Amino acid sequence: MKINLYDFDKTIYDGDSSTDFFFYSLVKYPRILTCLPKIAVAGIKYKLKKRSKTEMKEVIFSFVKYIPNMKEHIESFWDSHRCYLKDFYMKTNHDKDVIISASPEFLLKPIADELKVLKLIGSKVDVKTGKFKGLNCHGEEKVKRLNKEYKDYEVLSSYSDSLSDIPILQLAKNQYIVKKDKLIKVKY
Repeated sequence: MKINLYDFDKTIYDGDSSTDFFFYSLVKYPRILTCLPKIAVAGIKYKLKKRSKTEMKEVIFSFVKYIPNMKEHIESFWDSHRCYLKDFYMKTNHDKDVIISASPEFLLKPIADELKVLKLIGSKVDVKTGKFKGLNCHGEEKVKRLNKEYKDYEVLSSYSDSLSDIPILQLAKNQYIVKKDKLIKVKY
């Protein structure tokens, strides 16, 4: 099977969809403000290496418990944030594309379905509690998750905004770093 790999945030989407979703939710549900002290402490502990990235993000996503109808809320979010999808991506066919992201699958699934991508692989997060059901889908974890989904595949092209995605970039014949709408071919 021939596929293309895409990171999502800052690659297909101009920004960080999880951060944008947090602030979008905060405006609609101000009660989320009560989560900020815990989020700040989790961020400090992460920076001090006393908490893993997954543990920190789990604290951040605990805000979802204040959102009563998540399905409608996510649809509303994408209605207002679809415009942040980058032009270079919107101009292509997506039937061989695997989006592989650290953002929660529950957040990206509606837009991935709309784009008709082959597969979405993201962090598995409980939509009601914010609890992670495994590791944050980042770095080497992206390759592990891809290998769980597919046994026999060939990566034609891989795209990311960051060298933290070297593990998925190295799987491809053609590797690209995305800066805004510009594709920069990686050469070793």
